[in-house]
Amino acid sequence: MCSGQSYYELSEAMTKKFNKKCTKTRHYFFLNPYKDCAFTKCPKCEHSTKIRKFPLIIHVDPHQIILLNKKCRYCVNCDLIIAKQSEVESLMIICLEKVNPDVIGNDYLAVGVVDRKDWKEGNNGKLDSSETLDRMYFFKDVLKFELIPGGWYPEAKDKQRKPVL
Repeated sequence: MCSGQSYYELSEAMTKKFNKKCTKTRHYFFLNPYKDCAFTKCPKCEHSTKIRKFPLIIHVDPHQIILLNKKCRYCVNCDLIIAKQSEVESLMIICLEKVNPDVIGNDYLAVGVVDRKDWKEGNNGKLDSSETLDRMYFFKDVLKFELIPGGWYPEAKDKQRKPVL
């Protein structure tokens, strides 16, 4: 669904845009684009990740906010939320078909989380989008991890050989 810019370029642009309002932050975030990798171990610290539900706030261009209560991998040590991109996109399509089908396929960005009670109020229609944005916690940072396939690799050439005199 992220077409023009990469997800991470969008996250940097959104962070700069909201940086003036961004007083409350919580969690680090990684949108997992790999369908065959579940990240059962944290890519930062190698500890086991747990499964937790998080009420994610997703901004869809041009002006659509979605609240998703999504099961994600979570590393308690690093405070890192890992959400599978394919699952997030399929849930977004289901939500947007009902509300605003014109924005399906537009660029999107997970910008933060809300407290569970705020998610329930938003889900029941008691919160409008401006109140949701006031109550939300932005992500501290959106991280990017690249998989390195397993196998044998030659030694790094960081050590340069000095000529023998």
